[in-house]
Amino acid sequence: MSRDFLQSTSRLCSGGRLFPLVVGSLLLLHLFSFAHQRNGQSGETRLSAIQSTQFHILEKVEEENIQLPQPRKRSARAAKRKPKRPATFIDEFLDESSQLRNVFFPDQRTAVDPRKDYGNDTYYYHPGKIWLDTEGNPIQAHGGGILYNARTKMYYWYGEYKDGPTYHAHKKGAARVDVIGVSCYSSKDLWTWKNEGIVLAAEEKNEIHDLYKSNVLERPKVIYNDKTSKYVMWMHIDDSNYTKASVGVAISELPTGPFRYLYSKQPHGYDSRDMTLFKDDDGVAYLIYSSEHNKDLHIGSLNEEYTDVTQSMRKILIGQHREAPTLFKHQGTYYMITSGCTSWSPNEALAHASESIMGPWETIGNPCMGGNKIFRLTTFFAQGTFVVPLSGLPGLFIFMADRWNPADLKDSRYVWLPLTNNFGIPLWSRLSIYWHKKWR
Repeated sequence: MSRDFLQSTSRLCSGGRLFPLVVGSLLLLHLFSFAHQRNGQSGETRLSAIQSTQFHILEKVEEENIQLPQPRKRSARAAKRKPKRPATFIDEFLDESSQLRNVFFPDQRTAVDPRKDYGNDTYYYHPGKIWLDTEGNPIQAHGGGILYNARTKMYYWYGEYKDGPTYHAHKKGAARVDVIGVSCYSSKDLWTWKNEGIVLAAEEKNEIHDLYKSNVLERPKVIYNDKTSKYVMWMHIDDSNYTKASVGVAISELPTGPFRYLYSKQPHGYDSRDMTLFKDDDGVAYLIYSSEHNKDLHIGSLNEEYTDVTQSMRKILIGQHREAPTLFKHQGTYYMITSGCTSWSPNEALAHASESIMGPWETIGNPCMGGNKIFRLTTFFAQGTFVVPLSGLPGLFIFMADRWNPADLKDSRYVWLPLTNNFGIPLWSRLSIYWHKKWR
């Protein structure tokens, strides 16, 4: 039960003996409901003592103590002519010449290399550090997602391959890299990643093709269709001016491709930008996308082949200007984490919950824990892209996020952190993403 709830109840009942009775009754009700939910699940959902210990370690709140650098000295005349506002942490984050650059983007010397034996430090994630694949190259899978094959126990990580120069239309214009394609990496342990190559490549010659190199391909997600035995990829497709605002679809016989591009469209007749996919327990798949110039989010089911949307669609979080949706499910409740719309500037994440995927959705607050206030208000200087359920560890997830580097997009970093569900009032979980400098 949350401290905020106890404090609010205390204020309501502080005048008499009702307070202990109310709190005691609610605690009993809460524990009974929790026990009933837990006992109603299969044996796989009962956490062992070892797993509980692991959760306790992951839920330890770590603090950060970074300070803004002293402002550069200016002449009295310059200061009088144009007073300079104090710099913020976001200014420093976006300034490639900042003294804090190495805090946000540690250099190659600290890269995480799975080919090396680190002893007791092996298998540790280091959010924000360069992460190498099994060939010793930085992983290029931005804005991506994970597909898990339960039969082979293999994870596949798909993302934007951005290993090219970053272009800016003008100084404050959107940063972009020519389309190279969608990359795929495979892993048995979510830490050691083998590069499977470009599984959906850019179009080099046909200038009217959606995948022509000067266009935009973002946030690829892949799901498996059990009926057709096909792997289906959806992605955000746009032109260089971000006016096309569509989704693209591709299919493959194998998780490692090659994927065959089918077409693009504006789903349900609406513009679509940041998007994700979600496959439910019953096999029905859904497209979730930012629409109406990022004002609303839309959720719509896919057809049986997962290659098109159906007519079923619901608008959610109307007028809230949220993007970068990540959606997952835990014990019958749907959860989603979204980002604000501030271009490349990091902002505050919000978590949302619903008993039905089509809504209504309730916003349950900022899930970020630890670091410091500015870390929490900037989603640890990153933006969410996917949530990975961990097989065999119910209630524990990995929150995948990108720490974008608009000055050099190929050097954007990965921020993977533990996400847990803490039962509260109401009796669905309060999501918590815990900051750690390193964890496993």
